[in-house]
Parts: sequence; C-alpha cells; structure tokens
Amino acid sequence: MLKLVSFDLDGTLTESKAPMTSEMGQRLCRLLDKFLVAVISGGSFGQFEKQFIGFFQCSKEKFCNLFILPTNGSAMYRFNGDKWVALYAELLTVDERKRIFDAFRLAFKETAFVPEKKIYGDLIEDRGTQVTFSGLGQLAPVELKKKWDPDRSKRMKIKKRLDFYLPDLEIRVNSSSSIDITRKGIDKGYGMTRCLEYLKLTPSEAIFFGDGLFPGGNDEAVIRTGIKTIAVSGPSEAAAHIDKLLTGNLFSFVQGF
Repeated sequence: MLKLVSFDLDGTLTESKAPMTSEMGQRLCRLLDKFLVAVISGGSFGQFEKQFIGFFQCSKEKFCNLFILPTNGSAMYRFNGDKWVALYAELLTVDERKRIFDAFRLAFKETAFVPEKKIYGDLIEDRGTQVTFSGLGQLAPVELKKKWDPDRSKRMKIKKRLDFYLPDLEIRVNSSSSIDITRKGIDKGYGMTRCLEYLKLTPSEAIFFGDGLFPGGNDEAVIRTGIKTIAVSGPSEAAAHIDKLLTGNLFSFVQGF
C-alpha cells in the first residue's frame, strides 16, 4: 500500500525558484489528509520557506505529515507543532567549506571562467550542508538560467577541476545553472533512503515524482532506492498526477507505471 508520496521541488511542484501556486498548495493540503508527503530539493531550507512552506492554505496540524529535505537530502526537517526542526543535518565542517571556496577560485582560474557582468544574488552560496555555485547567481530569472549553460559544458569544465581538488566530496552538476557540493555519498537517493528509514517504510510503500529522472538528471539518484519513480515535465503534469492520487483508483494508478 502506498504511504509516502514524494516530490522534487523546482520544475516539479514549482517553476525553478518560483513560489508555489495556491492551486498546488490546495492539492498538497488534500494529499496530506491521505498520505505522508516528502519534498526534496537542492535549495536551502530558507529557500523552502520562501518558495514552498509559506504558500500552504491549510492548518499547521497537517504539517505533521510533511517532510522537507533541503540541499539534496543532506538534511531533513519536520514540523513539531510549533516550528520546523532538523531530524538530521550533514553539516560541512569549517575546513571543508574553506577548501570548497578555495577550489572554486582555482577552478575558475584554470578554466578561464569569468562571471557574467550581471549577477543576480550570490554566485557561490554556503548553505551549511551544501555549497552551491549558480552561474548567473542564486536569484537569476528562470529564462536566463535555462539559456546560460544548456549543454552543461561550462559547468563540466569547472567540475573536472573541482573533482581534482575535492576528491573526498560529492560534486554534482544540477539544475540549469548550478553545481552542488556536499559530503561524499549524499544525493537525493541518500535523502530518500534516510526518509524511508525514519518513517520505517519500504521502497514499495513510496512513490516519487521529478523532472530530472533522466540519465545525469538531478533526480536520477532516487531510482536506485527502489522507490517507484514517475517523470513529469513540470507543475501542470505533477498536478494532474496528484489529482489522480486524490480521486482515482490508487492500485490502478501505481500499476500504470
């Protein structure tokens, strides 16, 4: 029986870095009446607050069934009735974060990378459990992000040098303009496995929706967990699947994939 419904955030429940719509929030409120719900993203918990948590229109009591996994699953949060608390957090050490910033400076120099004249927000952001580079800055418009490095060639050059300087850390080219660095072995597969362990569930009791389940995509790691995965092209398709979960025959829905 399906007990946990899980989602990627950017490109699945919302457009990249865009606020969740009220319609999607209403759907998820209804979903929380029937299932446990987990949402995982490369963004920080602060980004979840700006983009996701603040756009629910249901009572906070329903949040007891909601689990937030920021920074690619390197942390997990649950609402305790008063506030959101971390169930775990794989924090980078001061030394690790310093080495990461030093490695970026060397990688930029060795690949002749020059930031664009117009940068929106931080080029490199320390998220505690993850350090993230965004080619146009964290707050760049989605349209510009998609055009900046569509074939990943700019970021792959940088990643190659980062791999040399940081062999003990996990380095991923994610989304449309970012590079994420966490502790070794931490990715969305790790996060979903930790979530299942906390909830004492098996992979067969969960389902995952994401827009990056293709080879090399930022959701691909979830596939190895054994959780049933369903690829979506964006929030409208995710909404249609949620409607099926809410109103259709659950067995038929899951067996259809």
